[in-house]
Amino acid sequence: MKVEQIYTGCLAHAAYYIESNGEAAIFDPLREVEPYLERAKSDKAIIKYVFETHFHADFVSGHLDLQKKAGAEIVFGPGAAPAYKATIAKDGEIFSVGKYKVKVIHTPGHTMESTTYLLIDENDKEHGIITGDTLFIGDVGRPDLAQHVVSDLTEEKLAGHLFDSLRNKIMPLSDDLIVYPNHGAGSACGKMMSKETKDTLGNQKKFNYALRPDMTKEEFIKELLTGLTAPPVYFPQNVLLNIKGYESLDKVRERANIPLSTQDFEAVANESGALMLDTRDAEVFAKGFVPNSINIGLDGSFAQWVGELIPDVKQQILLITDPGNQEETITRLSRVGYDNTIGFLKGGFDEWKKDGKPVNSVNRIDATEFAELNKDNSVTFDVRKKSEFDSEHLLEAENIPLNEINKHLSEIPKDKKVYLHCAGGYRSMIASSILKQRGWDNITDIRGGFKALAETKIPKSKYVCPSTLL
Repeated sequence: MKVEQIYTGCLAHAAYYIESNGEAAIFDPLREVEPYLERAKSDKAIIKYVFETHFHADFVSGHLDLQKKAGAEIVFGPGAAPAYKATIAKDGEIFSVGKYKVKVIHTPGHTMESTTYLLIDENDKEHGIITGDTLFIGDVGRPDLAQHVVSDLTEEKLAGHLFDSLRNKIMPLSDDLIVYPNHGAGSACGKMMSKETKDTLGNQKKFNYALRPDMTKEEFIKELLTGLTAPPVYFPQNVLLNIKGYESLDKVRERANIPLSTQDFEAVANESGALMLDTRDAEVFAKGFVPNSINIGLDGSFAQWVGELIPDVKQQILLITDPGNQEETITRLSRVGYDNTIGFLKGGFDEWKKDGKPVNSVNRIDATEFAELNKDNSVTFDVRKKSEFDSEHLLEAENIPLNEINKHLSEIPKDKKVYLHCAGGYRSMIASSILKQRGWDNITDIRGGFKALAETKIPKSKYVCPSTLL
C-alpha cells in the first residue's frame, strides 16, 4: 500500500496522501491546498475524502478549501460537531478509497473527537494507522488543549481517556503496522517526540514510555502531565477556526498581497496600529530595521513563534520581508490563523533606507568577545526554554523563556547593559526586537548563542540530560 507523507518542517507537521484506482484521500491537510490538488492531478485521481483526526490546535486545516475546490467529503470521528457540512463517522465505520479501505477507530484523549484511521490495502491486509495526535513516535498527544475550548474537561480526565484509548484500541493492533503521526520533533503538541516521523507499532510498544504494558492509569496520567509547559496562546483560537470555519486562503492572499510604498507603509502603520513584522534573517535585521518592528525570521520556526508571541490571531500585520518572500510569509501566517496581513513594504528594508526613513539597529557581538567583557552594571538573560536552561547554562545568566518575555518585562532593567542569548541566535534576536520596540536601548545580542558560549571559559552549570528533567 502506498502512503505518501507530506512533511512541513517549520510546523513539524505531517499530512498524508493515499490513492487507489483513481480515488484519493488526504489526511490532516495544511491550509494551502495546491500541493494536494497537484498531487492528485498527477495521479489523474479525484480527491474523494478529507479525513481529519481531530480539531487541530497548532494549525488551520485545509479541509474547507479542499471541499470547495475538489468536491471532497470531509470526515471527522465520533463526537465532532463542526459548524459546516461534514460526515461524522461511527466507531468502526469503513470508507472505501479505490481498492483501499479506511477504518475509523475512535481514540479520545488528546481531544474527545480524536480518531485514528486504520489503513487496509487492496488485499484486505492492515497496513498502518494514521494516528493524528493520539500517538507520536516516542510520545503521545498532550491532553491539556481541549479544556481551553471545552470548559468541563480537565487534563486529568483527558489523560485517562487517552490511557484507555491506547490500551484498548491501539496496543491490541498488530506489531507490524506502520504508525503515521501528525507531528514530529519540534511540535508543541507533545513534549518529547522523536525526530523520526514514522515507525512500526511494535517498536513503539517497546520504546515509547506511554505504551509500557505494566503502567497503571495513575502512573500514565502522572508521567504524561509532568513537564508540560503552557500551550501557545494561539492554540484555542485555531481550534475554534477549525470548528467554526474560516475564509478561503485565496481571499486572505488577495487582501494581504498589497505592495506599499515607504510613504504608504508608514501612513498605514500609523493609522491602523498594525504590527510591523520583519521576517528577514537575524543577522541582517540587527544591522538595520524599521523602528518599532519586531523580527521573527522566516527561516526558523516562524509560524510557531508568531503564534507564541502575537496573542490575537485577528491582529493586523504589515510585513517587511526580503523582496519576493511576501507570498510565502502570508501563507505561513495563514497556516496558523493569522489572516489579517494588510500589506507589505515594497522593495523591502532597502527601499525604506534609500528613502531616508529612520532606522534602528541591535548591537551584536561574538561569544568570545562577550567572554572578555567587563560586565559591571550589566545583566545576562538566557531566553531558551526552562528545560534547556536547566540542562546547562551560564552561571551568570538569568532565565526568561522567549514565550514568557512579555510577562517578565518588569524584571529586565533599563538602567543596565542587557545581554541576550538563546541556543543559536534566532530566538534572542526576536527577544531583542521586542525589547527595542518596548523602549529598551542598551541591548546586546550574543551571536551564536549558547552553542558558541559553551566553547568559551565562562563558568557554566553542570550538564544534566534534558530527558531527566521532565
